[in-house]
Amino acid sequence: MKILIVDDHPVVRSGLRRLLASEAGFDVCEAASGRGALAAFREHRPHLVVLDLGMPGMGGLEVIERLKIEESDVRILVLSMHQETLYATRALQAGALGFVSKSAPVDQLLEAIKRVAAGHSFIEHAIAQELALANVCTHRHPLQELSTRELEILRLLADGRSLREIADTIGISYKTAANTCSQIKAKLHVAHTADLVRIAIQNGISAQ
Repeated sequence: MKILIVDDHPVVRSGLRRLLASEAGFDVCEAASGRGALAAFREHRPHLVVLDLGMPGMGGLEVIERLKIEESDVRILVLSMHQETLYATRALQAGALGFVSKSAPVDQLLEAIKRVAAGHSFIEHAIAQELALANVCTHRHPLQELSTRELEILRLLADGRSLREIADTIGISYKTAANTCSQIKAKLHVAHTADLVRIAIQNGISAQ
């Protein structure tokens, strides 16, 4: 089984490769960025993509949507530093089959890899419990109102990117980026880009 590991940190890719080397039948390839992930996917056509969300440039949510365009039944497991239910929800809505945090026990990670590779869903147990509780709560996280593209632009703003740089990174026009930024402000009820950056940082929306 061929697995594509996508993470901008070499130590994470190396650790996952060593972990999977102990499991018979795994053939591992790697990518260090969102664009690299798309290129590697086209070249290797892996059975499973293990994907980080917070990468410089094109983020994981954008990568998930583009991979789904490449192959509608692609099997994606998100392995993220974030444990908040917001990230799990958005990753699953974008098309991932599984979500595990980088602090999850190794046995859960291996279980997630095997289950998602087989076409089944898997959510880290602690996060799954929080998701279940959130579903019976009337409070809705304000960032849930944002689309995947809007959340991606918010993340890049938090990383200090200009609208021109954001447009070039995700392949849209400057006008579209500016209009989307205005839509984000309206949804989050703020007037200035600095307010968006503050909200993003407060919610951990950053590749850093």
